[in-house]
Amino acid sequence: MSEAITAAAIEQVLRAKLAPTQLEVIDESGAHAGHAGANGTGFGTHFRVRIASPFFEGKSRVARHRVVYDSLQHFIDQGLHALAIEVL
Repeated sequence: MSEAITAAAIEQVLRAKLAPTQLEVIDESGAHAGHAGANGTGFGTHFRVRIASPFFEGKSRVARHRVVYDSLQHFIDQGLHALAIEVL
């Protein structure tokens, strides 16, 4: 059985891997009920991440997003369907 995907779990991983100076993780799954990738619970499938990190210095917007996606690959493999990334 896969673990629950929560904003807190995503935040914990991003803090450990990217040492963000700013971080906000919002579960927007409830707003996507009935849409593709929704799991019927209203939680754990659609997230918004607002993040600033020293790991982004000198990287393009696409490369910054890739760093976040790579950090969260475990959750993507577990059913994270949508991830909106706002690099601050």
